[in-house]
Amino acid sequence: MAYDIQLVKLVTGDMVLGKWNAQEKKITDPAILQMLPTQQGGVQMMLLPFGYPIDNEVSGEIEGRHILYFYKKLPEELKNKYLEAVSNLTISGAGDLKNLGNLGAGKNVTDLGSLFKK
Repeated sequence: MAYDIQLVKLVTGDMVLGKWNAQEKKITDPAILQMLPTQQGGVQMMLLPFGYPIDNEVSGEIEGRHILYFYKKLPEELKNKYLEAVSNLTISGAGDLKNLGNLGAGKNVTDLGSLFKK
């Protein structure tokens, strides 16, 4: 089943990824996107369940009236990270096959902040 995954900004200022239900005008399974500064002066992004730390699973819904802005572009890698968090599955693209030898715990941590740099 294909989902319309959207990145939105809420009236609270939070950036949220979720499955947009246009018919019911709501975001389901919201995950909050938090920016963390790095020691090198860059930004690292962290994807958490919207209800964290009380809820440790990506679930729930947010009514569309709380959405201030829909981002037009959503990097494919960020969309994949969201789908991995929701489904507990790992998604790899054709370009990822060259890195099969580098798999292991704690390796290949993705800096999602680099997706938004030009």
